[in-house]
Parts: sequence; structure tokens; C-alpha cells
Amino acid sequence: MSTAPALAWATADPYAAALRTGHGPLFLRRSDGWLLPLEVERWCARADAVDRDVLDRCEGTVLDVGCGPGRLVAELAARGRAVLGVDVSEAAVDHTVRLGGQALRRSVFEPLPAEGRWGTVLLMDGNIGIGGDPRALLRRVAGLLRPGGLLIAETAPVDVDERVHVRITDARSAVGAPFPWARLGTPALLGHARGWRPAAQWTAGGRRFAALRTRGSRSASSSAEPPKRTAVISSQRTGKPSGDSPVADR
Repeated sequence: MSTAPALAWATADPYAAALRTGHGPLFLRRSDGWLLPLEVERWCARADAVDRDVLDRCEGTVLDVGCGPGRLVAELAARGRAVLGVDVSEAAVDHTVRLGGQALRRSVFEPLPAEGRWGTVLLMDGNIGIGGDPRALLRRVAGLLRPGGLLIAETAPVDVDERVHVRITDARSAVGAPFPWARLGTPALLGHARGWRPAAQWTAGGRRFAALRTRGSRSASSSAEPPKRTAVISSQRTGKPSGDSPVADR
């Protein structure tokens, strides 16, 4: 898949400005004028209780696709987890690094470290829409995960399945070329997830989530439920990741 849509997002000045200031307003705007508000203030804040519950469900090393300003990467890093964020926006990557996380400026459709070895991939904050082709994105994510690996996606709070072209706008100006985007509710995501096993669905704080597992050797009894606080996850380490960690593998 071409990285041109990613470049359109990356060069959208209102987006970079919003991340640098930590506040909007900021929207995705369709050609018919419809606006989808983007939650810049929440993205630029620290991980909240809903975010932390999602992160409790992560397994192994974690790749946050479309990490934005890095609140989830920073939270996982503070827990001693091996985690990497990827985003096409230079402002987003810079913000993530300032928070203490590791991040690469890269599209998910470009080569990434440790392909086929990640334990969990996150598609939060509507990032299931990246590229405008959910099936293509799901195939790509499956190739990034280890056998039996976990995808946690935040879906739309309504049942929707649409493909659109949008531009970034602060309601005063929209710059850059339109790029393809998708909006999926949980039923639509499950409908597109051929070759995946549903692991969990939940709603918290007005937000909806679904966890899917790739086909593989991991027991189907695992359902992406939050681990007990006393549990020890084998990949959960303090300090910097070792040289064989996917985060360190450039």
C-alpha cells in the first residue's frame, strides 16, 4: 500500500500544531463538510483509567500503531514493558519521546522492527481506520504479530462501517491532500476479521473496544481479560529492553 495517505496526514499543519499545544479544536472533515471531532486534549494527557484497563490486557511486547503524542507508550514504558510507538507525524513522535517512550516516524505499511514477533498490537483512538481499508490493515497487523498474538482495537461508539476520504482541519483551514479513512463499529470489525479469533469486547467510559487473536499456538482459553495484579508476565521487565527485544531490534 502506498504511503501517500500517511504523508498527507503527517504534513497536516493543524494536526502538528494541536499536538504541540495539547489542545484543539481539530477534526476529520469529509468532502461533504461533515466533521468528526478529534480528542486532542485526551490524547495529549496522561493515560486515563480506561486506557490503563486496556494496557492491563496487553501481552508480551507491544506495538502502538498510530501512537499519536504517546500517552500509551509512555504508560507502558513506565511499567517496564517493552513497547514501541509508530506514527507518521514528526510532532507525534517527538512528543512520545519527550514523555519517555520509544517511537519511530513510520507508516504501519512500511517495514517495521520485529515483524511477526510482537505480542500485542494496539489500534486505539479510531486507528482501525488507518488506510481506509480495514481488511488490508488487519492483514498487515496479522503479519506483525506472533502466532496467537493479540490485537486490541478501539472501535466507533456506534455501529458503522464506512470508507471515506478526509482532511485534517481546525475548522478554519484544511491543508494537505485528502486521505482515505474508515470508521468501524465492533460488529463491522468482526465482520472484516477473517482468520482472527474474537477474544473480548467491552465498553468503558463511553468508548468501545474489541480484542482479536491471530490463529496460532496460544490457548484459546485466553480472552484478553486484564491479568491479576499478582500475575507475572514473562515479557514484563524493568529497565531498558534487552538486545533481543523487538523494541531494540531496528
